Amino acid sequence: MRVLHIFKIYFPDAYGGIEQAIHSLASRGMAQGIESRVLTLSPRGKMIDADASGYSIHRYTRNLDVASTGMSLQFLVNFRREAAWADLLHFHFPWPFGDLAYLMSGVETPAVMTYHSDIVKQAQLLKFYRPLRDRHLARMVRIVATSPNYVASSEVLQQWRDKVEVVPCGIAIVKPRDQEAIWRWRQQIGERFFAFLGVPRYYKGLDFLLEAQVGRDYPLALIGDGAERAALEARARALGLKNVHFLGLLGDEEKSDVLAAASGFVFPSHVRTEAFGLALAEAAQQGLPMISCEIGTGTSFVNLHQETGLVVPPRDPRALGEAMDLFWNDPEQARLWGRNARARYLELFTEDAMVRGYARCYREVLGR
Repeated sequence: MRVLHIFKIYFPDAYGGIEQAIHSLASRGMAQGIESRVLTLSPRGKMIDADASGYSIHRYTRNLDVASTGMSLQFLVNFRREAAWADLLHFHFPWPFGDLAYLMSGVETPAVMTYHSDIVKQAQLLKFYRPLRDRHLARMVRIVATSPNYVASSEVLQQWRDKVEVVPCGIAIVKPRDQEAIWRWRQQIGERFFAFLGVPRYYKGLDFLLEAQVGRDYPLALIGDGAERAALEARARALGLKNVHFLGLLGDEEKSDVLAAASGFVFPSHVRTEAFGLALAEAAQQGLPMISCEIGTGTSFVNLHQETGLVVPPRDPRALGEAMDLFWNDPEQARLWGRNARARYLELFTEDAMVRGYARCYREVLGR
């Protein structure tokens, strides 16, 4: 079975949850009898390269990028030829230009879509895109959402409910962490500390987390780097916070070590752009109790209120702070939630579970 994954950008030009999910499906799908290829754009020009796991990546020159939508004349011209290789096309939404290429090409290859997120930030442009979006969705044989929460809260998915199914995002199981590495991080940050993982973006809610720290200043490790980091560091200084550690971008091993060393995970994303929160799955994998915000997305599917942690209102530093207080003052309860989080990860959010879910979906669509 040949599956062509289609998305606007890919490693190493961008690192995010969608790219990680595509990589997992393309690399791990081989064990399910699935041969994968990734079709994408790149600011570095047209090229074909291969991932070390064996799948190929066909990149076309990105000529224009408007409202986070990459465009390419080469891509349009070659789409039909690229699609001819595949038994099944797998679109990763949103990417309006990919929708356009499929509809213009006249390709009849069956297609499925992972609906990663509603379009949130470009709401003003949505009224122009909506007719194209709806035609594209109508062509999909199956639409996959990453959580039942997102299906319930998305007006778009409700319109197509009869062909929507849920396959949660998953991440690979990592080996047990080295105790010496855990000890070193605790020496650097604190015997007990909170952690956050993610690229500092507008929807991550880190300003609210810093405000929640005022008058508390619990040891806090922020893992991730991006354009907003400098402003956040300045904000932390202005608030007089002394225990916020900006660790920047860490390798996979170091990242896992920090999470294993932490005693709680805080994920204050406050906008629906945070459609799943793969970082929560990473925290759950390490047995961390979690604090997240109720935004009607997969974050409250990964983190169940009072089962794997606490779910608080968004944009509410007071609620975040009180949740952190509970974790800090009742470590036994926090540890219980952490154990539950680990069990939930093993049940629902492993990479293997995700790959099996998509393999089943592909076979049903193709009648195999």
